[in-house]
Amino acid sequence: MWGSWRPKKSLALFESADGVKWSDPVVVFGPNPATDWENDINRPAVVKRADGYHLWYTGQARGHSWIGYATSPDGRTWKRMSDKPVLSPELPWEKVALMCPTVILDESARLFRMWYSGGEQYEPDAIGYATSPDGLRWTKHTSNPVFRPNPSHVWEQRKVAGAQVFRHGDWYYIFYIGFRDVDHAQIGVARSRDGITNWERHPGNPVVRPGQDEFDQDACYKPFTLFDGKRWMLWYNGRHGWLERIALAIHDGEDLGFGR
Repeated sequence: MWGSWRPKKSLALFESADGVKWSDPVVVFGPNPATDWENDINRPAVVKRADGYHLWYTGQARGHSWIGYATSPDGRTWKRMSDKPVLSPELPWEKVALMCPTVILDESARLFRMWYSGGEQYEPDAIGYATSPDGLRWTKHTSNPVFRPNPSHVWEQRKVAGAQVFRHGDWYYIFYIGFRDVDHAQIGVARSRDGITNWERHPGNPVVRPGQDEFDQDACYKPFTLFDGKRWMLWYNGRHGWLERIALAIHDGEDLGFGR
């Protein structure tokens, strides 16, 4: 697991044999003040290929956020592939921040596919989509943002952000943060045939909700999900006040409950 180690403004690596008991964090990728856009490093996405590990990360400075790119042979020692961001806020809806990349490799199309969050710096507003042949040069989708808040659902009426997207079977699934307001969040899931259009939200959303008087009573967010062959495991950040901790939620069986 690669995660944000906020006090150190760096990415840390954690390791586990079962997804429950984790090693102490080790800093593996730190800030680079010399470039003036990555004074704080956080919110990573990692893809493993035959040629090693590929990392897209959020760099922050001067009240703005950008997305950078690095590679590694082992997931521990990283080399920046550019001293400039590979994605920057340029469009009106992107405002001052692009962050929270989630990336998959589409082998058939020979493309990296990225979903990213854009908008405000404190919490972004919506989710855009881009593609790249090499991880460096990205083309944003003409219909961005491709996933927006649903104002008819109070729990996600303000913002949607911090998504993880992956393909499972014939569907693309998006686990995302829905914000009732800027300080209160829950986790939902939706699916799409192409990962871009006609998103179908789960009828049981939000699927991860804060507990009363618990460590996550203010926000459940930043999800990462995988299917281990028998069950879904979803790691997420739970927040109470300013303290965030990582928790695990389990869903037994492969069927996520969308119906047909």
